[in-house]
Amino acid sequence: MSWSLLTLDVTYEHDVVAARQRARQITALLGFDVQDQTRVATAVSEIARNAFRYAGGGKVEFVVEGRTAPQLLLVRISDHGPGIRDLERVLDGSYRSATGMGLGIVGARRLMDRFDIETEPARGTTVWLRKIFPARQSVVAAGELAEVSTALGRQRPETPLEEVQRQSQELLRTLEELQRRQEELTRLNQELADTNRGVVALYAELDEKADHLRRADEMKSRFLSNMSHEFRTPLNSILALSRLLLEFTDGPLTDAQKTQVGYIRKAASDLSDLVNDLLDLAKVEAGKVIVRPVEFEVTNLFGALRGMLRPLLVTEAVALVFEEPEAMPPLFTDEAKVSQILRNFISNALKFTERGEVRVSATLDPGGDAVVFSVADSGIGIAPEDQERIFEEFSQLDHPIQKRVKGTGLGLPLTKKLAALLGGTVWVTSTPGAGSTFSVVIPRHDVEPAPLLGPHDRAVEPGRLPVLVVEDRAEDALVYEGFLRASRFQPIHARSLREARHVLATVRPRVIILDILLRGENARGFLATLERDERTRAIPIIVATTVEDQQKGLALGANAYGVKPITREWLLDALAMVSGTVRPCRVLVVDDDEISRYLLRSVLAEARCTVHEAANGQDGLERAIDKRPDVIFLDLIMPDVTGFEVLERLKAEPRTRDIPVIVFTSKPLAGDERAWLEERAVAVLSKEAASRQAGSEVLDALGLAALASGGAS
Repeated sequence: MSWSLLTLDVTYEHDVVAARQRARQITALLGFDVQDQTRVATAVSEIARNAFRYAGGGKVEFVVEGRTAPQLLLVRISDHGPGIRDLERVLDGSYRSATGMGLGIVGARRLMDRFDIETEPARGTTVWLRKIFPARQSVVAAGELAEVSTALGRQRPETPLEEVQRQSQELLRTLEELQRRQEELTRLNQELADTNRGVVALYAELDEKADHLRRADEMKSRFLSNMSHEFRTPLNSILALSRLLLEFTDGPLTDAQKTQVGYIRKAASDLSDLVNDLLDLAKVEAGKVIVRPVEFEVTNLFGALRGMLRPLLVTEAVALVFEEPEAMPPLFTDEAKVSQILRNFISNALKFTERGEVRVSATLDPGGDAVVFSVADSGIGIAPEDQERIFEEFSQLDHPIQKRVKGTGLGLPLTKKLAALLGGTVWVTSTPGAGSTFSVVIPRHDVEPAPLLGPHDRAVEPGRLPVLVVEDRAEDALVYEGFLRASRFQPIHARSLREARHVLATVRPRVIILDILLRGENARGFLATLERDERTRAIPIIVATTVEDQQKGLALGANAYGVKPITREWLLDALAMVSGTVRPCRVLVVDDDEISRYLLRSVLAEARCTVHEAANGQDGLERAIDKRPDVIFLDLIMPDVTGFEVLERLKAEPRTRDIPVIVFTSKPLAGDERAWLEERAVAVLSKEAASRQAGSEVLDALGLAALASGGAS
């Protein structure tokens, strides 16, 4: 959607000045700052002056593009002159004009966010200048644009002298700003020089202290780990022996003895819990805990917890209630650690709740990217000043119930560390005497913070064309991997614009696939940056996103625009179009079985291939010479000439020796037969296996054939 604000003709020299004035007035009315007003006005006057000087005149049109933020200001300047003969040299800055420096076009391009130019000898030149609206600017609706047009009509044109005065004022403001920045830079450099020595000394001291702390922490973790393992063996023995005594294995005990052994067993059990918690904490702090994400349902997790914790209900005065989660999607994270966190919350709640209920629930957070688990009780509650302290190691609150149900003081600290390990956080809300609610938010998908791609991650395989895929969603990146598997295009995944810039510093991709809805990043600005950069301007860009605004995407520099979900065929066609490659689409099927030919024809229709058929080997040889297909699918068992003979004659014939051949047969192959075929064919497929996999092997083999022939599938 676009709105034309103003059109003016450049017939006389003072029209160039008018074009500059109008550019400044329009940008001011649209909310651009003073610097951008000057940039746009300067770029417009340079191109309008070229149209007047070299073409004898032209036309300048101001247009607003887009219906969603950010909108674009488009200035189209056209003429019917002789065209530009040395456009490439002008654009790369090597051209020197006989009437000037030849830098007007280059300078105008640097001042705008996007610059496009078309020229033909004796038919004229058209230049498109685009500037993105300021980020703070809200969407300008049609009514407001009409008011801008009306305001333009009321403003009188300035005289050439007034314009010169305004340009002088702009130059003076620019010089003053440069002077101020120079002085500020000098002052900052002096401050940096004054503080640099102190910073270096401070860093050295901090490094030394950090090293001491690191060694102490390692020693503590090693001590806890070793001692915990040493304690476990005697504790397990005490627990086992006390159980034998209480079961009267060696004879009955007196009541006093039973009480004494029970105390021994309870003390050993408490000490065993303490040892286990210490060992878990030591593992987390030492970084030895491995997160093993699996996909699971919250309903199943609650079912397991319900059966596991029901024995802890020692009185009917307390109810353990699990709320059934509604429309809860599955989680992909470490189920065992989520279960351990909730077990700690629930067991604590049951200990300190004498009557009422303990209620366990799970809800999606507003963004849908995480699940909030909550355990609410009607117990003793926690004072506000103690709500942070309970997450500290060995912290115990002073309360009569606490004296009866002593814990290790490590359960909640361990819970907090486990939640952080899964990318989540824990917190508590509580009122003394009214109960507590412990909550933990866990991301639905476990995503470890990955480092920037290394050289081995972006190594381009021989014979493949690198495609930079800028996509922050792991699911969509996996879809691209599947779409481009066995094609000539090799995806290089970047999860953020930072990673994309890192890749572009060392790899020149043939195409860039960009999602403009990246979390917290301005992909539209990145698109404009690619267009302005000399190194990336020529790289074709395919935008694949959920935003239906194709016109704006193409205006910002995209060569193709697709709305998700995209299909494999659309993506491959778009890649072939923008990269200048050709997909093999002419296939010859040589097979005497009509059903096999029909099945192959159905599968190849998905790849938009033109299929020719031959019902015997001799006919296949003749059609291969006549049709010169891109790929040949060849059966081995045929009545007149076997597939082995056909393949040998195809490779011996100069006109067909370079055509890739895919053997497609139901014949069991001996080892020497398969080796002979693999030397001459790009793939050997089993009809039975291909039918089980719904033709995916056929399409993958077609991709291999494309690589062998130098095309792209």
